[in-house]
Amino acid sequence: MRALPIAVTVLAAALALTSCDGGGSGTSGKSGDTAAPAKKAAAGSCAIGDSGIQVGPANAATAAGDTGNIPVTLTNKGAQCTLKGFPGLSVVAGGTSADIAADKSAAPEELTLAKGDTATFTITYVRGAEGDAKTLAVKTLKIALPGADTTQSFPWSYGPLAGKGSASEPNASVTPFQHAGD
Repeated sequence: MRALPIAVTVLAAALALTSCDGGGSGTSGKSGDTAAPAKKAAAGSCAIGDSGIQVGPANAATAAGDTGNIPVTLTNKGAQCTLKGFPGLSVVAGGTSADIAADKSAAPEELTLAKGDTATFTITYVRGAEGDAKTLAVKTLKIALPGADTTQSFPWSYGPLAGKGSASEPNASVTPFQHAGD
């Protein structure tokens, strides 16, 4: 008769102990790499100043109306940090600036990046016609990380950007961050 209550107590204790590991697998997501179990509270948001960013190489749109894709890779050069959401992107042509919309068909996941880990996102755009009133002659791409106001600027060498009805609404979108190689 006493064996049943003891077995239930042992089972409950075992379940309680296994739930204490925080759900982390102890890996950084790359095969062969191991790390201490992830603690979400310890990792702050990634900062653009602690990141290396590479824009391209692109599958550029070569003619008006063509669609191009620009991969962007972010490498964490600081302490472990998290990314969740979409990068903040804007394009600049002279004194005009326009935001690039998030691709809402893709759901962002929270990524934890150890020092040296990389994440990527992709900008998809439609090339505009030179001199068209609905085209933005982009010269600069500005990138901000989710929830941050600080940006980094990069030259835009992919031709004019078509607008969705006007040059102030670029025909472009950006995917959420994902681990590089996913």
